[in-house]
Parts: sequence; structure tokens; C-alpha cells
Amino acid sequence: MIYILLSISCSVTVAVLLKLAKRYKIHILQAVMWNYMTAIILSYIFFRPDLKEIMGVPSTLSIAIGVLLPILFLILGASVRNIGIVKSDIAQRLSLFIPILASLYLFGENFSSLKIAGLIVGLVAIVLTLSRKSTVKTDTGSYIYPILVFIGFGLIDVMFKKLALDKSIPYTSALMVIFCISFIIAALILGYTVLIRKKKVELINFFCGVVLGCFNFGNILFYMKAHRAMASNPSTVFAAMNMGVIILGSIIGIILFKEKVSKLNYIGIAMALIAIILITLSQKYAV
Repeated sequence: MIYILLSISCSVTVAVLLKLAKRYKIHILQAVMWNYMTAIILSYIFFRPDLKEIMGVPSTLSIAIGVLLPILFLILGASVRNIGIVKSDIAQRLSLFIPILASLYLFGENFSSLKIAGLIVGLVAIVLTLSRKSTVKTDTGSYIYPILVFIGFGLIDVMFKKLALDKSIPYTSALMVIFCISFIIAALILGYTVLIRKKKVELINFFCGVVLGCFNFGNILFYMKAHRAMASNPSTVFAAMNMGVIILGSIIGIILFKEKVSKLNYIGIAMALIAIILITLSQKYAV
């Protein structure tokens, strides 16, 4: 569980940095591009991957993840702009349904009654925790964005799980390939904004991207390690990660950003904690 806890900490830190970036008018796309460059450098420093493996033809799965990561980020940003952060966050967290179904039908995991109870409690917790009023008026057509967020985040979780199980290439080398592809995609998109939309490249975005990249690197690395360590129980990683992010993210939101929280939200946070306990106990007691 230590890898899950570390991944949760890094994930929430990334969310906090992105929220602060909006407050201080940091250009997110530029920061994201430098974030991937930082992740590439950290991958090389810490893992010293075999360059022959990296220069070889990357797997279809690595390419798909590398392309999807920056594009999914832009979709999430569009969703927040069009329907608000509350509904977008709900779509992102409810994407847990997709990897849970994949655990059952794709990875052949057996669900104990204790784990099923934990997952049910966890899904209710997601709805209650994110049950907040949104002041953003939305058109019917705008709901395409949260649908894409729901599908995209669900698929990316499943893809990382499959990559963690792939023994044909060390996952450290695979991560570096993914970061390289994501950097290229982000750079191409940024190139369009600079050349066509005349957006200036600013140094502050570079520094923000470096900090963001350090925590994003840790988030993905520990998430992969968790799936490797708990290969036969992918649903535990999927659920514990989502519930943990909700709990820690809510606590930081209340303390740091003075977010208003209703009684339902507090009940949801408590239920998320209960869900994690049930899912963790299911690892030891197959009831």
C-alpha cells in the first residue's frame, strides 16, 4: 500500500499546483510541456534505461498512452471551462467504473464479498463527496466534454495496468518512451498556439513545469509500482487510488483553499475512508 499512498500524495500535489497555476495565471500548456521534459530527465537520471530499448520501435500501448496523456489534459481543461470543475471532477472520479469492470472481465480478478462491499461504499462516497453546487451554466452540447473525461481517464487507468503487466520491456524504459511521446505531442500543440495564436513563451512557465514534472513523474511511477506489487488485485489499486485522492484532496481543499463543504461531503469523505479500509481488509480476508 506504500506505493499507493505515495502515488496519492503526488497526484494531489499535482492537482494543487494546477489550481495555484490558474490563480497566478500560469499558461498550463507550456507548463505541461516542460513537465514532460522534466519527467524524461528524471527517468534517465534515476533508471538509466537501455537506450537501445528506448530507440527501438515502441509498443502500440506506449504510443497510445503517450498521445492520450496530453490530449486528455486539454479535454479536462475544456470540460472545466464549459461545465465547471465540480461536474468535471465527478466525471473523472466516476471513471473508476471502467477499470473496475476491466479488473473483472479483462484481468480475470475474483471479487470477494468484502471487496464488493468496499467498492459499493466507495462509489457512493464519490457521489456524496463531489455533490456540490456548480455556478457554471451549461449547454447540452457541452456535456460531450465530461463524457470524454469519463472515458479517457478510465481507459488510461486500464492502459497503465496492462503496461505494468507487460514483461517484454522494463516499465522504466516504457515510461521514458511515454514521456517522450507526450512531450512531442505537447510541443506540437504549443507550437500551434505560439505560431498561429501568437502566444508568448514565458520563463515562469518553465519553472512551474519543472516542479509539476517532479510530482507527475512520482505519481505515474508509484502508480505503476503499485500495479506491479499487486498484480493479482488491480481493483484494489484503482479504487484505493481514487478514494485516497478524494480524501486527501478534500482535506487540503478545506484547509488550504477554504472550500465550503456540506454535511453530505463530510459523509462522503468518511465513506471513502471506510471503503479503503474494506478494500484493504479484502486483501487479507477473502470473505
